[in-house]
Amino acid sequence: MVVTTPQRGLVLLGESPGIQTLQIDIDCAARSAAKVLLTGETGVGKEVVAQLIHARSARSSKPFVTINCAGVPDSLLESELFGHARGSFTDAYRDNPGRLRAAQFGTVFLDEIGEMSLRMQAMLLRFLETGEVETIGGTGPRTQLDVRVIAATNRNMAEAVAAGDFRQDLYYRLNVLHLEIPPLRERASDVEQLVRHFLGAQSAAHRRPVSAITAPALGLLVQYSWPGNVRELRNVIERLVLRTESDTIDVADLDPVLPSLAHQEEPSALSRHGAIEEIRRRMLVDRESFWVAAYAPFMSRDITRTDLKYLLHTGLEQTHGSYRLLVELFNMPVADYKRFLSFLKQHDCHLPFQQFRTV
Repeated sequence: MVVTTPQRGLVLLGESPGIQTLQIDIDCAARSAAKVLLTGETGVGKEVVAQLIHARSARSSKPFVTINCAGVPDSLLESELFGHARGSFTDAYRDNPGRLRAAQFGTVFLDEIGEMSLRMQAMLLRFLETGEVETIGGTGPRTQLDVRVIAATNRNMAEAVAAGDFRQDLYYRLNVLHLEIPPLRERASDVEQLVRHFLGAQSAAHRRPVSAITAPALGLLVQYSWPGNVRELRNVIERLVLRTESDTIDVADLDPVLPSLAHQEEPSALSRHGAIEEIRRRMLVDRESFWVAAYAPFMSRDITRTDLKYLLHTGLEQTHGSYRLLVELFNMPVADYKRFLSFLKQHDCHLPFQQFRTV
């Protein structure tokens, strides 16, 4: 989605209406130091959009510091953000100033903010309100910082707030400017430009002579739904560059990388309806798990996104909009709740629960 060129620096690839709107939103966000909340599916490029906002802002010459809130255990996240003094806990062999201090006068990017624990949410809220940080185990005064905060998540934050998983006051603090990054399937007109860019970049990176792609192969890539978005597209092109023996990618080269893509056929509506009813029977009567009865045929493209949404709709009607009860209805372990929601959001199958609460 974003590339670096020697002449122009960071550039956002794409000419679709969604990207043009995003360009305007990025420029708007760059003109101020207001907090920004980036939302969108996994792989759409939230971090690179954050980099663009920073690069176009008055803080561009200052640090851009990133921390993945889901990738650091809660016990260490406090230290990573606010810093610690040597000896303040086991293994604290040296002072750590923390990521927030490292971003002084610049920007800190909090990725996967929706996965932050309630305890850490309270601590982050206090920093956003006061601008002060206190070192763990430190004895000196609190430090006043001037740091711009950009946060990102692939979760539906309104639903997370309603479920009690995310603090409402913190959500309002972060959601001053909200940029929604569209999934790749909604801007298919950008796929060709992205394919040609990644083809050139990966050919150069791996020193492979692959420099072209045939029109039929490109057409199939444009038609593909890209559930993993730009990240998936980049990885697919890299695999194609490494596997293709000639200097041109053709339809036959797609099969080992994206199975069945070159031969996918749309089944009739009647046959799909029968397949969906059979899946419902297997889950509700035979008590098969959703992961076996529905997930597997969806991932193999035997049923469509519309079919899966129909399954969810009928289930949510029974549970009156409760996704936790839907997990039980579809015979999944309770521990699979977050995995189930993440899967639905990644593939754009999540249905708003409110419409079922009024039934």
